[in-house]
Amino acid sequence: MSKLVKDLVSQDFAKRLDGVQDCLLVNVIGMSANETVVLRKMLREKNIQLLVVKNSLAKRATEGGPLSSAFSGAEGTLAVVWGAEDFISLTKEVTELDKGTEFEKFETRGGVMDGEQLSPERVNEISKWPNRAEQLSILSGQFLSPGATLNAQLLGPGGMLQSQIKQKGEED
Repeated sequence: MSKLVKDLVSQDFAKRLDGVQDCLLVNVIGMSANETVVLRKMLREKNIQLLVVKNSLAKRATEGGPLSSAFSGAEGTLAVVWGAEDFISLTKEVTELDKGTEFEKFETRGGVMDGEQLSPERVNEISKWPNRAEQLSILSGQFLSPGATLNAQLLGPGGMLQSQIKQKGEED
């Protein structure tokens, strides 16, 4: 491949990753064409994008950017995965695919989060964190908990007093 073609491919790759801060690297080499089509369809439905790249071109395209640390030390052809609602959701989906039996050749190879290079083990750890929706659920529960406690504290004695007044009224 000539230098001109390499530059054009690198520029195209850089455009596709423009604005992407976090990504994962996976291995899809060895999968059949049919498996790849099914995999890409599943990922598209979850708003996740997958792009198979040559390491040297990916290093050239991400040089000086937030994704550059993902490719340091990476060898062979890899696929870059990005998207989803948030990064935690992305790691959950990729880890689930890695552990599943549907795509045996699919494996997590690492990634980058906030400029920090991630190992496959670290990606697995991150997949256990709560994602954005879970975090919002936890947060709303924490907001509502004091109100529910106050409500119970106000209604409990009031209900008891009402019951006692009703009993006294029935005695007469």
